[in-house]
Amino acid sequence: MHVVILGAGSVGCFIGGAWQAAGLSVSFIGRERVRDEVARHGLMLSDHEGWRVRLAHDLVDFSTKPAALAKADVIALCVKSSDTEAAARQISAHAKRKPVVISFQNGIDNVERLSAALPSLEIIQGMVPFNIAHLGDGRWHKGTSGELAAGRSQATEAIAARAKSGPARLRLADDMVGLAWGKLLINLNNAVNALSGETLLDQLSKRDYRRVVAASMVETLDLLAAAGIEPAQVGPLSPKLLPHAIAAPDFIFKNLLLRVQKIDPQARSSMADDLAAGRTTEVDYLNGEVVRLAERLGRNAPVNRTIVNLIKQREAGVEQLWSPDQLRKYVMEGHRGVAIFGY
Repeated sequence: MHVVILGAGSVGCFIGGAWQAAGLSVSFIGRERVRDEVARHGLMLSDHEGWRVRLAHDLVDFSTKPAALAKADVIALCVKSSDTEAAARQISAHAKRKPVVISFQNGIDNVERLSAALPSLEIIQGMVPFNIAHLGDGRWHKGTSGELAAGRSQATEAIAARAKSGPARLRLADDMVGLAWGKLLINLNNAVNALSGETLLDQLSKRDYRRVVAASMVETLDLLAAAGIEPAQVGPLSPKLLPHAIAAPDFIFKNLLLRVQKIDPQARSSMADDLAAGRTTEVDYLNGEVVRLAERLGRNAPVNRTIVNLIKQREAGVEQLWSPDQLRKYVMEGHRGVAIFGY
């Protein structure tokens, strides 16, 4: 079974490299700059627990052309959600073996969109709950805890049988919709991290930033309950407890959550990396998903809508970074109806 990583950026290089190190046959399709970097330095992967692996450049099959999809039995799709339809067109044009497609993308509706565009293929929901930092010179670092997950199928069972341990491990799950929403709850911090300009650890050490994140989570949980959707637990705490822990005073937060949810000091959110590189972010598929859910229910999502608007301003070139107090006041003071548990 041959796996092709379509969208070999930070997440794709890490997943593909970890799977290749575990013994799977893997090829990569990505941008020319990434190909050239891997050609110079090889592929060097690490994580916050001390795991290290290096794949020499001549062992990494990296292409910039979608024609490489012809050899895929499985496609691990790691492109941004805004590129889902374009990726589906590439798969339709170049895949030859009716591959299984695993969507390791942010957002909720990628599987639905892929199934509509590729009705003859098996589409599997995947989930990447951890952060990957690109350190340059062919180095990618897993900076937070968590393990890959995907829905059950013959293909994912075969991958899981080989990728049994370490960062390559693939956990099989039955409720991938619930897991997708559970992951999205955690990813609501991505935008706040991007607006702060700080590392994840520094940003999360400041309570006012966390109170904004907790408010966005409470708003989301309320909408999910109204929609009859049960988010699954992703990480050490249940979705209902997560905003309480996030909004807690610093002493409680640092001794409750940071002790079990390890975060590397150099980790930043992918949204922060996108803004730094001048790329369009995935905010429409994170906080924007919450706004669209509210609209479908005939309700409002003022906290998440405000955060989306602030990220859109940054994408448009407004170079403002927000202090904890500034962001809390701007996002929350106009939305007194959002409960923050009295903190």
